[in-house]
Amino acid sequence: MLRPLLYLSALITFAGAQRFTASSEFDISSCPITFYGRTHQRAYVNFTRQNLVVCFSGFYGSRTDGDCIFGPLPDSGSAEFEQYQRIPVLETIVKYSVPSIDTRMDCYFSFSFQHNRGYSTLALIKFGPRSVLYVYTPAEGTVVVDVQVDGTTADKVTVTNTPTSRQTRGYLDTSGCRHAGAVYKPATEVSSPETCFRLTCDKDVVLTTSSCGPLERCLGNGSCIPAALYDAIFNPKLDEVCTVTGPALVDFRGGVTSVRDRCSYSLLSLPSVPDFQVVASFQERRRKDVSFLDGVTLRLGGPDVRVHLKQGGRVLVNDATLTLNSPDPLVHPAGVELSKDLTGVTAKVSLSNFTVSVFFDGYTAQIHLQGPVGSALHGLCDNASRSLADLRLPESSSTSCETQFTDTDDPTISCTKMTEHCNLLKEAPFSACDINPEPYITACTKTLCSYPDQDGLKCQFLEAYARTCRLKRNATLAGWRTKTECSHPEAFCQDRTCSDHEFCGEKTVGGDTRCFCRAIFASKYRDSNTLGDPMVCNQTSASLTLANCLLEDEGVDYAALHLKDLTCRGRMDEETHMVTFSFNGTNRCGTEVMNNNNQIIYQNTISNHGGSSSVITRRDQVFIDFSCVYSQEAIKAFKIRSRCVADCGTNDDGSSVIKVITSGVWNYTLTMKAYTDAARTQPVESDTQVGLDQTIWVELKTDGLDGDLLSIVTESCWATNQESDNSSLRYDLIKNGCANPVDPTVRVEGNGEGTSNRFSFNMFQFSGRSGNIYMHCKLQLCVKEGNSCIPQKCNGARRRRSIRSRTGSPALISMVWTD
Repeated sequence: MLRPLLYLSALITFAGAQRFTASSEFDISSCPITFYGRTHQRAYVNFTRQNLVVCFSGFYGSRTDGDCIFGPLPDSGSAEFEQYQRIPVLETIVKYSVPSIDTRMDCYFSFSFQHNRGYSTLALIKFGPRSVLYVYTPAEGTVVVDVQVDGTTADKVTVTNTPTSRQTRGYLDTSGCRHAGAVYKPATEVSSPETCFRLTCDKDVVLTTSSCGPLERCLGNGSCIPAALYDAIFNPKLDEVCTVTGPALVDFRGGVTSVRDRCSYSLLSLPSVPDFQVVASFQERRRKDVSFLDGVTLRLGGPDVRVHLKQGGRVLVNDATLTLNSPDPLVHPAGVELSKDLTGVTAKVSLSNFTVSVFFDGYTAQIHLQGPVGSALHGLCDNASRSLADLRLPESSSTSCETQFTDTDDPTISCTKMTEHCNLLKEAPFSACDINPEPYITACTKTLCSYPDQDGLKCQFLEAYARTCRLKRNATLAGWRTKTECSHPEAFCQDRTCSDHEFCGEKTVGGDTRCFCRAIFASKYRDSNTLGDPMVCNQTSASLTLANCLLEDEGVDYAALHLKDLTCRGRMDEETHMVTFSFNGTNRCGTEVMNNNNQIIYQNTISNHGGSSSVITRRDQVFIDFSCVYSQEAIKAFKIRSRCVADCGTNDDGSSVIKVITSGVWNYTLTMKAYTDAARTQPVESDTQVGLDQTIWVELKTDGLDGDLLSIVTESCWATNQESDNSSLRYDLIKNGCANPVDPTVRVEGNGEGTSNRFSFNMFQFSGRSGNIYMHCKLQLCVKEGNSCIPQKCNGARRRRSIRSRTGSPALISMVWTD
């Protein structure tokens, strides 16, 4: 169906309309649109509560930093997409309405829908490297269509249709050039004498820029001179400060960048001092998609000294913790002067003609460099516009550190309010410092518009600027704390040590601090609604490890938790802050052992219920059940082959069979072995001669079961002439746990008394048959507590309790004599 685009439907050649009612992606490569200087070949359309949104870098919502058009919301929740070729009459009308367009029309595409009981249209018309947004709405009223470029509203089209105006159409020239996050209209020239920067976006939307070269400096009047001459005149001594705070870095010259991953980067290295480097590492905190400076390392020469400035004011030299108690500086043998006060830790080192001082307070690092003018420098502090990939240090970063995440929008963030706060750097008393505040404002605004105002975050950018002024200009900026309500110069979370998967933050704004889980670490547990790692079952012991930061998130004190035995409590690892609860065969901590169908279950509970008789409590109750399981069905068929005198052939595999029985991560081993002597010292080997009527002793033995709680019972054994346990010929040796009374050669010993038992019989063969004889046994695990597992009255009626699970099939053990 053709849409009312200037009433030219009779002249249009078009493909069929595509109706859609949900988020849809369209291929516009046959009519690629150049939208404010960037060409797009796909369109992504979805419906929000207020708009039909057309974006070109992905659906709006999954990302909000691209190019988008926000049109009115369709009445019916549906729209149609169509593409058209050039229409000369339409080209003439658009050029008349948009005089800035003077190139030939190529094609266009449109989205049409019902709005306010009229059929409205949004269309993008391609004129070579330029484009025009067309809006049609016949309904009375005002329709505003916003245009977003790189996540920021850049322009809009307003159509006001009244009986007087009769306006139903609107046009917007969406041509332009982009540079450094800004959009420039065609035929625009911009120049800055202060920075010697010039930009031109000509009428054909061709962008050209010029500025001083890498070896030049601007005099502030539009003229460039060699950098060496500039430094000789204006900077007789190198005295620079680089600031890294949160995810942002402000380099020595005021350049700004942000680190979005969790890798390590070179901040500063000196080619004239090859063994020196300052490295910064980044980690996430409350959000997965925002990284923070987490630590600073000074790499020195000699014996590869590494001085690590860590969270909480900790200092490590290589892997050894260094204690800084005295206010006087401590000089390490490597030549590093270390000092600590309430504001943070400072490491100072003199290298050749340079002096480098590195300050770190847990959130902000500032590198103060003094040295000869014109010295070659490397690292992000020298040039923040350098590619992060070039300065990433793989030997200090994990393999997954480059992975970037997206997180849900935080409705508590007010970007407008945070921007107003960051702009305080333009006002007194900050204006008394002649250092350009714009880089710090940019870093402050970008961070606080994407991360919640917690943990003293909004003060650290102001603190960083004030400290830079003090270092470079000796300016104290008196009264700035009072004006900005940043009244605490002490380092945040000083002397609080958190583990690698934690960070120190505020419980409440301005309140106490504690260690919180980092967002990526916590997500794997929150997604599965758990508080720690899976249960670990190992032989007759078991353990469950919980993350203390997750417990604290739930308001749970780990010290109040215990197993069923109140004396069995969790152990906190002082380094990882993981809390482990465990029991074993020596101390079962109230563990209950039960038989459930085909499983033997060891079950316990972690709780904070102390057995108080009080009828009320003001603390949440915690109950975490966990268990380890032995499976009875895991034992499968065994075969033992031996050689006898009368037509029994040879044994290829010997007479010993070992089977590992596994249940989850708990396992035990069952061994069955045949012997020719009662003391079970002479095993039947592959070359052992076994004669008819010769006595054979068989031992069934387990390893890995808790003998205090469990025993094994050989319930029955029988022989067949086929490998199947239900073949036509059968001869019973053990029935109901007892020797078959019709065969006086059968003896059963220790059945049900422990984790092993034995039986013996005289060798035989089936009458009239020769060849293989197969022996099969059914075994069961039995819980000994409160029960007797020993078969009763083997010479009379069977009276013992059934140890077989109600639904589980019996396990089989087969002994095979074959020729």
